[in-house]
Amino acid sequence: MRNPFRPSVDDAVNIEDLRRLARQRVPDPVFDYIDGGADGEVTLRDNRRSWDEVLFRPRNAVRIPACDTTTELFGARLSMPMLLAPVGYSRLFHPVGEIGVARAAKTAGIGYVLSTFAGYRVDEVAAAAGPLWYQLYLAGGRAIVETSLARAWNAGCRVLAITIDTNAPGHRERDIRNHSAQLIGEGLLNKARFVPHLLRHPRWLSGFIGDRKQVMFYPNVVIPGDGPLRARDVRGNLSRAMLEWSDLSWIRRCWPGPIVMKGVITRDDARRSMDEGAAGVVVSNHGGRQLDTCFPTARALPEVVAAIGSQGVVLVDGGIRRGGDIAKAIAMGATAVLVGRAYAYGLAGAGLQGVSRAIEILRADLVRTLGLLGCASVKELSGKYVELPKNW
Repeated sequence: MRNPFRPSVDDAVNIEDLRRLARQRVPDPVFDYIDGGADGEVTLRDNRRSWDEVLFRPRNAVRIPACDTTTELFGARLSMPMLLAPVGYSRLFHPVGEIGVARAAKTAGIGYVLSTFAGYRVDEVAAAAGPLWYQLYLAGGRAIVETSLARAWNAGCRVLAITIDTNAPGHRERDIRNHSAQLIGEGLLNKARFVPHLLRHPRWLSGFIGDRKQVMFYPNVVIPGDGPLRARDVRGNLSRAMLEWSDLSWIRRCWPGPIVMKGVITRDDARRSMDEGAAGVVVSNHGGRQLDTCFPTARALPEVVAAIGSQGVVLVDGGIRRGGDIAKAIAMGATAVLVGRAYAYGLAGAGLQGVSRAIEILRADLVRTLGLLGCASVKELSGKYVELPKNW
């Protein structure tokens, strides 16, 4: 019999409940890595708040016997207009890591975008996944990137999402205070300071000890003569791997499928993406984890949609915690959304079951929102169902 005083993933009715569960289940440095943002975390908060500022305009006295949430994106049929966003270090949250995320996404009939810094090989994840995209950082140099892209394509990834908003690593103050780099670094002595945190989370600790050697490496970035990229080297590697627009012609030669540019929040970058041959963009500020006090994504979305027009698809992430946020994004012109923290909380709190619960919550929210809007299908959502703040 379930203890009513011990929260369970099945008790979660919204994403905030999963967030609280994650806080209980993993050590503070791990939770803060998932939960935190850059500098003063202004953009982190604004991402969430900006969706709340968009107001619905429902059509009432409309009978909706069933709501259609299906959509198509780059030839893949999705059960709802949502993909699970790339989240690095997922294996640190729970040993099932990206394989568990992929299984949950496949069962739910949605897509998954695998991070370059995944803890499992892309072919292992692809074996568990439905529609799978690959997210790219230029880690390791051109020769290594070309090998990584070939490996991802051969494994079954069919869309490439290139992250362009990491000109420098973000200044994440929670991670610095928590000495998080030492937790994922090598050497047991480096972890002595974490003993109080770890002992309070025996379930997580047991998984971490059993999985520790794999958590420290990223097998999709293989350095010749040195093996998989070490977690301790990621930050320095990113600092040396800044992407420039001129790299796009080279990447297009290496990747046979569609490319989307992730990290676009201005019309200029949106148009440049199209000019460089991209098939679409993701309106994203990296979840508020890079440049603080930049535009929240909901506010940037209309500008990017207008700039892209019919040239490509527009996706959006950042601050999406409810199905109503998904409906607003689609009504504002996005084709689909990416969610990151929402499922990362579930993964940290309850592994695969937690990811599945996060998807279930967002799906139920979306269906309920469509019914209350008097809108039978996500394909019918348009600007007539929302009103944007006048100061946007």
